Amino acid sequence: MQISRPVRPALLSLAILAATAWSGAAAAAAPLIPPQGYSAPIEKMKTGDHNFSCAAIPQPYTGALVFRSKYEGSDKARATLNEAAEKAFRNATQDITDLERGVSKVVMQYMRDGRPEQLDCALNILTTWARAGALESQEFNHTGKSMRKWALGSMSAAYLRLKFSDSRPLANHQQQAQEIEAWFSKLGDLVISDWSNLPLEKINNHSYWAAWSVMATAVATNRRDLFDWAVKEFRVAANQVSPEGFLPNEMKRRQRALAYHNYALPPLAMVASFARANGVDLRQENNAALQRLAQRVLEGVRDPDEFADRGGEKQDMTDLKKDPKFAWLEPYCSLYTCDAQVLEEKHEKQPFKTFRLGGDLTRVYDPNHDRDNQ
Repeated sequence: MQISRPVRPALLSLAILAATAWSGAAAAAAPLIPPQGYSAPIEKMKTGDHNFSCAAIPQPYTGALVFRSKYEGSDKARATLNEAAEKAFRNATQDITDLERGVSKVVMQYMRDGRPEQLDCALNILTTWARAGALESQEFNHTGKSMRKWALGSMSAAYLRLKFSDSRPLANHQQQAQEIEAWFSKLGDLVISDWSNLPLEKINNHSYWAAWSVMATAVATNRRDLFDWAVKEFRVAANQVSPEGFLPNEMKRRQRALAYHNYALPPLAMVASFARANGVDLRQENNAALQRLAQRVLEGVRDPDEFADRGGEKQDMTDLKKDPKFAWLEPYCSLYTCDAQVLEEKHEKQPFKTFRLGGDLTRVYDPNHDRDNQ
């Protein structure tokens, strides 16, 4: 009879370390992927529809990314809207916003209908902007670099639906896909440059949205360095969440503190969801900071008094009455077990469609949702 000998602790530790290192290296070598819902096939295949026409492609924006802020003239809380400045901002950035909304809308239509002309429309919009070198200006202000990261996140997130669908819609469009991804990759580097090395008191929801933009781009272009940067930024954000679930830099927004806490959640929930799909679990960072933040926001929406007491002003609830502002519930409830009350609130607000996160998140995260009531 063969007698097995006990493994010495030192040898066991070495074996564990070697196995851990190997699994980590294997994960790093694996292609980056989005959460499972992005592999959904096109729901229907149609050869044509006379009711679809591709809207005119917005003029590629190649100028300086210098725009007025809608809070121009506000105090340091940056919470008082300047209507004249907002109008100037909307006019100056119209083509960029039309790009974001247009790509998201057409990709959603294509994933629903599968019409070749819809796919051609989406790819032509993106390649036109890519070939123009749009949004690449090195001349920018805070509002300008904010627009760059928002636009990149919107485009990359919509593009993921095409790249990873089991229907393989890009199989016969490799040249355009390469041009688009090369452009995304360049913009990803610029966004990292824009939002790196900020002092902690300057890191707020903008940095979180930059992390989401870079995460979506990392997966779209299979760049592990972009992925790592997004994860690093998430960890910075998680460590800003107080034990009570507040974000100090968002509390500075006074009457809009609760709204901005809610606005911080979509990019953080999406980054955590994408990280988990690639073997990086961020749910327990800083004692489950993301969960703590989400619970604080949901409690605040039901009763904003604590935010009012802490911030010194009654909370502006205008944005919090808009269902798409809670699109973060889709990725969040895939990360944590949402209780019955939260699930009921989520179902009441579905479907969640928001172009800044790539379109219809309910189709990605809750595909069994009853669409007959839409």
